[in-house]
Amino acid sequence: MLVKEVTDILEELAPLAYAEDFDNVGLLVGDTNIEVSGILVTLDTLENVVDEAIENNCNLIVSFHPIIFSGLKKITGKTYVERVVIKAIKNNITIYSMHTALDNSKDGVNAKICEVLGIENPEILIPQKRTIKKLTTYVPEADAEILKNALFEAGAGNIGNYSHCSFVNEGTGSFQAETDANPVKGNIGEIHFEKETQIHVTYQKSQEGKVLNALFKNHPYDEVAFEVYSLENTNQHIGMGMIGTLKNPMEEMPFLNHVKKTMHASGIRHSNLIGKSVQKIAVLGGSGAFAISAAKAAGADVFITADIKYHQFYEAEDQIVIADIGHYETEQFTKNLLVDYLTKKIPNFAVRLAESKTNPIKYL
Repeated sequence: MLVKEVTDILEELAPLAYAEDFDNVGLLVGDTNIEVSGILVTLDTLENVVDEAIENNCNLIVSFHPIIFSGLKKITGKTYVERVVIKAIKNNITIYSMHTALDNSKDGVNAKICEVLGIENPEILIPQKRTIKKLTTYVPEADAEILKNALFEAGAGNIGNYSHCSFVNEGTGSFQAETDANPVKGNIGEIHFEKETQIHVTYQKSQEGKVLNALFKNHPYDEVAFEVYSLENTNQHIGMGMIGTLKNPMEEMPFLNHVKKTMHASGIRHSNLIGKSVQKIAVLGGSGAFAISAAKAAGADVFITADIKYHQFYEAEDQIVIADIGHYETEQFTKNLLVDYLTKKIPNFAVRLAESKTNPIKYL
């Protein structure tokens, strides 16, 4: 199995198109066309993780956090980032990062937190905008069904629990083929009128390459007339954070103790307790202060996240309990999620959970 085949499987779970613009995801070190000897899954790629990969004959490291976040101007080994890159290259190890692509996946980081904590019926807290696109094209009536079916096969036309969704109009198109054209209909130098079908289909942003390839491959004209729009429709399957409910309500302190124990947190920093029962829970792995207002607007009783600053706790305003359990602690089970996913997808392949410690924060 090639690295490209493994990353294609990972992108079924978390398409890179949904990563945040500031992020650096995908293959960071190595070649997509080399044969994979083994896969090591980690939260962070540090030198000890590369050593573990070497020891276990794993030449592909699947990492949640990207080891290269901003550009490297020098690779001299003076920083931990440079040393990791040098060691990986010397030992022919590839490094692939998922980060916010997996954060935004409905089956990703936050879904795993909900599973661990027993939060039921989770939904996306902050849906990502402009992830649904619409294609409009024009095709001779006789070719319309063939083209529509090809677009459906490429992934267009799926809306929620429905597939093969489209809308068509009938009309007359006109065009004149100029000297260098190769017209399927009409003659060069003459205005031609053709009975055409106007086809409208929507698709996910991550599928755009496949959908447009299907359009060009199956459209009979040498020049294809088409329009692509990014829609403002909310996509409930892609975005940051999740919100769901506990099967049985709990009091605030027993719930926080449950979170501390279940998430192996060394401590929890939290805002004022407000003296009401807890049932609706919002979660966001990693740095989640930006989602406080969304959690409040969604009616969450408690918001579990990390990296909350001093003044940001005031934003709770006695409407919600903000619980900062630690960055590593919110994301630690991501490794297990990825190992389970890859093991199911490629059951006869060596997929290992990294044992190296990567949490940079220690508690006294």
